[in-house]
This record gives sequence, structure tokens and C-alpha cells, in this order.
Amino acid sequence: MRRGPVSFVLRLLFIAALLGVWEWAVVFFQTPAYIVPAPSSIAYAMYNGIATNLYVGHIGATVGETLLGFVLGCALAFVLGTIVALSRTVEYYLYPIIIMFQAMPKVALVPLILVWFGLGLTSKVISAALVAFFPLMVNTIVGLRSADEDRINLMRSLSASRWQIFRMLQLPNAMPYIFAGLEIAMIFALIGAIVAELISAERGLGMLMQSMSFTMDVAGQFSILFILSILGLILNGLVTLVRRQVLFWDTSRDADANEQSATKGEVL
Repeated sequence: MRRGPVSFVLRLLFIAALLGVWEWAVVFFQTPAYIVPAPSSIAYAMYNGIATNLYVGHIGATVGETLLGFVLGCALAFVLGTIVALSRTVEYYLYPIIIMFQAMPKVALVPLILVWFGLGLTSKVISAALVAFFPLMVNTIVGLRSADEDRINLMRSLSASRWQIFRMLQLPNAMPYIFAGLEIAMIFALIGAIVAELISAERGLGMLMQSMSFTMDVAGQFSILFILSILGLILNGLVTLVRRQVLFWDTSRDADANEQSATKGEVL
């Protein structure tokens, strides 16, 4: 199925139908607003928030924490993942510690991070970086080690240095894996920032949602969830846009999509 205006309209109609069923179910079953509000109530709460500029400062704080945490976590993850992938000695001593640290629930570390770094921006950035760190590190290790061994041996036979092998073979081969990890890390960074704001913060959408829970403003909380979902789509779209610009030579996803379309056509 080709993606065009008709498909986009059908998608909008499908979303509108889901919202219509939601609205009907709330009215038909007489569900209290403090349990599940109707979409019309959520839209009204969002309109009030936009009209009073309630969300502007909090959105800016959350996006700033997410981006800073994303950059910090991904930079450390790329460096450490590269070192582990290229050095068996470092992997032997360091990788088990990394796995044990990865197994820890990151939410449980947020209160300690708040104690160590306070309620300001630093603790939120570190929380976001901590959650975004592991997806990219694992993908970096897998990507760098996925290079064809025969090609590596060929470059060694041509007297290529380790830096040349890394720059000309291993890194380009690992880029699709790295960008896949970046897409996951961006969403995880947003989650890490929100979790830290929910526990304790001065600004941010998580703090705003927590304050609304005290007043039982469930429609307002749903409106923030909707804003967070839109932010997640935008941030993920930015990473995807950069990926298409950097990896213009990588057609693996397009090939997979074409193969799936061909398979569907054969079935039909």
C-alpha cells in the first residue's frame, strides 16, 4: 500500500473513530471523570492549559533535560562501547560490571541521584543520561563487532592500522546499529527525565502532572500524557531525520519495507 494522501486521511479517520468510541463508552457506561475522562474533557483541559500558557515553561524544561541527558548519555555510551568492542581485556574486566549495573532498576536510583545532585537541572540530566546510556552502548558493541572478519584480515594484510580499520570499516558498518540505539535512547531519555520530575522537581511536565494528581485533575493529566506522546514522536523523528541524512547509503529499512509489500502482494 503506497503512502499517500489517501492513506494519511484513512489514518486520521481511524484515530477519530477511536476517539469517538472512547467518548461514547465514557457516556454510555457513565464512567466518573476522575477515573477516565472523555476526550472532549481532555481537549478542553488542554485548551485551557494552552490559553493560559501553562505548558510552555514546563515543556521547555522537560525538553532541555531530555536533550542534555541524551547527549551526555550517548557520548559516554559510544566511547565506552567502542573501548569494550575493540579491547578484549577491557571487556573481560568491565563488561560484567556494566551488565550488573544495567540490571539495576533505574527508577530506584533516581532518589539517590536527587540526594546527590539536588532538585535542579543536574539531577534530571543525569537521570535521563543514565537511562539512555545502555541501549546505545549495547548497539555500539554489537555494531562494531559485526564487521566481516575476512575484510578485517584483508585490511590487515594491506598494512592498515587499527585506526584505519576502525574508521574505514568497523565504524561505517556499525552506523545502522548506532542510529537504531539512538532512536531508543532518545525515548528513554525522555522517560528518565519524566521519572525524575515525578519524584521531585521545580519545573517540568512530570512535576506538573504530579501537582495535578493532588487536585484530582485527571483530564489535565491525560492532556500532559498526550503532550508527552507528541514530544516523543517529534524527538524520535529528529533522530530519524538525521539518520536519513547521514546514512543515505543504507537502504536496509527501505529494502525490508519493499520486501514486506511484495510478500503482502503475493499473499493477496
